[in-house]
Amino acid sequence: MPGEALLFLFSVIMAALLLFLMVIMFSDLECDYINPIDLCNKLNQFVLPEMGAHAFLFFMFLINGSWFSMILNLPLVAFNIRKVTSNHHMYDATEIFRTLSVHKKECFIKLAFYLCCFFYYLYRMIVALIAADA
Repeated sequence: MPGEALLFLFSVIMAALLLFLMVIMFSDLECDYINPIDLCNKLNQFVLPEMGAHAFLFFMFLINGSWFSMILNLPLVAFNIRKVTSNHHMYDATEIFRTLSVHKKECFIKLAFYLCCFFYYLYRMIVALIAADA
């Protein structure tokens, strides 16, 4: 299997994993199935790994020369860098209800982004596999 096909296979798996990571937790908080402290403790475990995984994927697109995929991921990488540098990347249990709508909106935008990326990566993986056979 060529390198490009492996990269896009890895991308499909990453997009699938990141797709539903945080959206379910926010709906649990909204329906009062989970308390804010537990929610923030669970979500804060995944914030930096999610950002790191996305940055790694961006870096792999850069190394591989998949320019369109890299440019597609650039806005979210820049957004994540801005959140980390401004120290707004962790969830605070004391302010979660006040900022719930903002966090939920951000999660749904990321959900839409990862869903679109999932199908694009799947398409590119199939194209790379077909090109490898030819």
